[in-house]
Amino acid sequence: MNVAITQTNDLSVPRNKVVSASIASVLGWSLDLFDLFVLLYVAPVVGALFFPSSNPTLSLASVYASFAVTLLMRPVGSGIFGSYADRNGRKKAMTVAVTGVGFSTAILGVLPTVHQVGALAPILFLMFRLVQGVFVGGVVASTHTIGTETVAPKWRGFMSGLVGGGGAGIGSLFASIVYLIVSNIFTGDQFNVWGWRFMFFAGILCSILGLFVFKSLEESPLWAQQRAHEQQQTAPKAPVRTVFSGQYLPIVLVNLLIVLGGGAAYYLTSGFLPTFLKVVNKISHNASSGILIEASFVAIFSAMLFGYLSDFTGRKKMFIILGILCLIGLPLSYIGLAHATSLGMISLYALILAFLGNAAYAPILIYLNERFPTAIRSSGTGLSWNMGFAIGGMMPTFVSLASGSTGNIPHTLVYFSIGIFILYLIGSFVTPETKGNLH
Repeated sequence: MNVAITQTNDLSVPRNKVVSASIASVLGWSLDLFDLFVLLYVAPVVGALFFPSSNPTLSLASVYASFAVTLLMRPVGSGIFGSYADRNGRKKAMTVAVTGVGFSTAILGVLPTVHQVGALAPILFLMFRLVQGVFVGGVVASTHTIGTETVAPKWRGFMSGLVGGGGAGIGSLFASIVYLIVSNIFTGDQFNVWGWRFMFFAGILCSILGLFVFKSLEESPLWAQQRAHEQQQTAPKAPVRTVFSGQYLPIVLVNLLIVLGGGAAYYLTSGFLPTFLKVVNKISHNASSGILIEASFVAIFSAMLFGYLSDFTGRKKMFIILGILCLIGLPLSYIGLAHATSLGMISLYALILAFLGNAAYAPILIYLNERFPTAIRSSGTGLSWNMGFAIGGMMPTFVSLASGSTGNIPHTLVYFSIGIFILYLIGSFVTPETKGNLH
């Protein structure tokens, strides 16, 4: 039987293994992001049940703070699972981490509310969000390396967009579909009683699906080659310590400028859209679900497109182009969305935000992979990604707090996006070109 072969540097990889690794990377990341997105879709409800306040904006800010706390734990997860993946393989780390995220998400659906157990409710909620964050950080360390390490060099930019942005878009699409189904089953006040719980319960399904897909997955060929040829005296015994050594620390610091911009772009566009549509545009559940589903498809297309284009332009030039586009386009789109009155115009501005926000970090995954050698790639990529996204993911919390009232949210988003993309462009100009450095 003839099996098509894909070249990965000097390795020959059967096409079925490439397809398997690609699906596992994309699906693993999308399932975990689905678990995170669930909170964004039920943020106002969770705010009232776990963080009640006479000021709805403060209640909403508290929910986003619980999201930010989870993000802060992701670098811890990357340190733990990234080190494990560099020493023992990407597949094992991915399997444990994806399963952990699903179960920790489902547990959120059975927690008692403030009206049932008082102050214990937010404590329990935050505790399991912390656990969830550790596992999500572990998923990044594996899903963000095994796919790009397996595909041919000419497809690495595309894989970067497909996993990083496409995975996010697919996760958001899953969440949008589940939200649409659940909100139609539990209508009105019933959603506030039972609907939000079933949104979290869906995490169990994600874990089961992930285990099914990973069963046939084989190890990254670059990692396997490195393991086969490494000499004991040169193999890093502490990958995390090596990442923060004098040799790699300057690289990590520059990485953070770009990843912070990409992470903030995502969380202030696709991540913030469910809340924006609800509290600023005040549209119905069904209308919001429809727009968010469309935005998910746009996000997937945008991420794959700009990831692929980075294989032609190089990573550095693509970051500069995207930085300028977002510096101008995001502020204009926020103002346009806030003033839009027709459903058509609301949809248009929402789709532009999703397009730009997901384009901004499409090449980041492969860029980070190319910044570190195979022996510490999972640790370096995972830590850089999660530290940057931890800061970027806190932006919705800061926006909510800085706004004071929901009416001020659009202008606050404008100011934050301008500041963030100035930093993004600084990182883009000072970083070297990395295309072709994955080996």
